[in-house]
Amino acid sequence: MKTVAESGKARWQQATLEPALKKSPERAASFTTISGRPIDRLYTAEDVEGIDYARDVNNPGVFPYTRGIHPTGYRGKLWTMRQFAGFGTPADTNARYKTLLKAGGTGLSVAFDLPTLMGRDPDHELSLGEVGKCGVSIMSLADMEILFDGISLGDITTSMTINSPAAMIFAMYLVVAERQGADWKKISGTIQNDILKEFIAQKEYIFPPRPSMRLITDVFAFCATEVPKWNTISVSGYHIREAGSTALQELAFTLRDGLEYVQWGVDAGLDVDAFVPQMSFFFNAHSDFFEEIAKYRAARKIWAEAMRNRFGAKSERSWKLRFHSQTAGVSLTAQQPYNNVVRTALQALSAVLGGTNSLHTNSLDEALALPTAEAATLALRTQQIIAHESGVTNVVDPLGGSYFVEKLTRDMEDGALAYFATIDNMGGMVDAIERGFPQTEIAESSYRFQQAFERREKIMVGVNAFVQQDDPPIEILYIDESASAIQLAKLEALRKTRSHDAVTRSLDRLRSAARTPQNLMPLILDAVRAYATVGEMCDALREVWGEYEEVPII
Repeated sequence: MKTVAESGKARWQQATLEPALKKSPERAASFTTISGRPIDRLYTAEDVEGIDYARDVNNPGVFPYTRGIHPTGYRGKLWTMRQFAGFGTPADTNARYKTLLKAGGTGLSVAFDLPTLMGRDPDHELSLGEVGKCGVSIMSLADMEILFDGISLGDITTSMTINSPAAMIFAMYLVVAERQGADWKKISGTIQNDILKEFIAQKEYIFPPRPSMRLITDVFAFCATEVPKWNTISVSGYHIREAGSTALQELAFTLRDGLEYVQWGVDAGLDVDAFVPQMSFFFNAHSDFFEEIAKYRAARKIWAEAMRNRFGAKSERSWKLRFHSQTAGVSLTAQQPYNNVVRTALQALSAVLGGTNSLHTNSLDEALALPTAEAATLALRTQQIIAHESGVTNVVDPLGGSYFVEKLTRDMEDGALAYFATIDNMGGMVDAIERGFPQTEIAESSYRFQQAFERREKIMVGVNAFVQQDDPPIEILYIDESASAIQLAKLEALRKTRSHDAVTRSLDRLRSAARTPQNLMPLILDAVRAYATVGEMCDALREVWGEYEEVPII
């Protein structure tokens, strides 16, 4: 027997839709999301018949947290407005941080330059032309002290986007906090520390996968007792999406990376409820509005069920997925750059409606250069307008119950679980990465989108449609070579003034411990206190573990 909804939908199609289509056909033969997922023209109760509210959705703050991990949503506390920033020297970036905090930012987020990300000092031959260009140059504890000069680490949360040398950079942060008088047991923030997505997408790796995973579990174990409020990892889908994945692939690969980290932690002897509550996630806020909202809602449900059912976690803190989001850098265009303000606003709104816990909004000029202070402030204002003027923060999960959103959420979940099964059959995510599986899936998705773009099936305003000639120039931030000169001079002075013997001893101990199961964090802290550089610490581990070279996929 047909339900009322089904009968109503069928009558609507016959009596209303078919005559309308004869008079005025639709704009295309089919409609899809930006990821290529087919979208029906109408969703009704028929599409959500298999969804049980208590089991699959439930109220905010209640397992499986589809509608959010907090019962009051943003009525109790807004998301952290955390603007990603870093360029030039530590002093340059310190000044930008103070500008953002003065403008109302509620958290800091550090962008590092390529030499730092790759564990190299400014005088390395591969650092030439890269020092301070895409982020701030951090060589040693001395730089970290300048970076946070006049900023109380006991009163602010900081996110640091770094992976291969994450343990070294984190150790520097801890020593600065210690010297400011902050209590490690009370400070909070996030270190990205997500090496799996580097192998999958961003490619800023140093060591092979398995010793890299050992470094991460060492951070898990250290922080569980020493820095209990710190997020030890930000499992990142952002870079997976920027590399060309679909929303579903971003969701699936990110969460499966998360499960891999949990498994390695458990295998290292850690109690799941001792370290999983310190894990967080980082998603892309892309342009397909409803698809993104569904992605975030599905993520919470999948994680909660996996932690409880797959790993036997008993703590609600282990079940609750917390995530940062950032608007889609890959969607920004150099053409008509002020269009990027609109794109960013809509992407940020989707993240808020999806329940993000922290948010970064990209600046309008980032397709051209690192953002100016004015552009970064406007990006922050975008968040503030959403928070205080739009009214969307007054209701928890305001799109919950939408036939379309609930169906998309279920489809996202089903698709992610299918990917989980494939990766599990390969032996886990490390094995899948070594076989090139996620890399190939993303490359194929990226290629399909480019084909759709070139056929103008997917429109980017100002790029392949609504093009205008001679865009007026805008002011951009230019990073010259002075940052490199300053950092090289500081590095030379550091090597003359620090204790050579203390550095040598600390690096020898780190090198020796890397050959044993010993936790490396205390030894890295010792090297940091001796003012060993990022490059020197990474080189000590390179000598033991080697550098990773990706196997080409043919």
